[in-house]
Amino acid sequence: MAYAIIKAGGKQHKVTVGEKLDVTKIEVNEGENATFEVLAHGEGESLVVGTPVVEGASVIAKVLRQFKAEKVLSFKFKRRKGYHRTRGHRQLLTQVEILSINA
Repeated sequence: MAYAIIKAGGKQHKVTVGEKLDVTKIEVNEGENATFEVLAHGEGESLVVGTPVVEGASVIAKVLRQFKAEKVLSFKFKRRKGYHRTRGHRQLLTQVEILSINA
């Protein structure tokens, strides 16, 4: 099965055709296609690694939805000082479905 390692939102993801994944928010409307840079791609035992990207290779993905992740709480505490702070954060994410890997 063919796979590719793409760069999306400053992170790297290993993807295959038909896979759905959540990436850091990208500025593409729902229902439209997004193109990602390919850092490496392979099929079976063969692997092609780019320097830093593979020339002429791309991954096409359809944007399914824009959403916020679950809230992550950050809690700071200093014992015996009466100090405690709670902060919450919800990461903005985009769910995409991989349509094709063009290598």
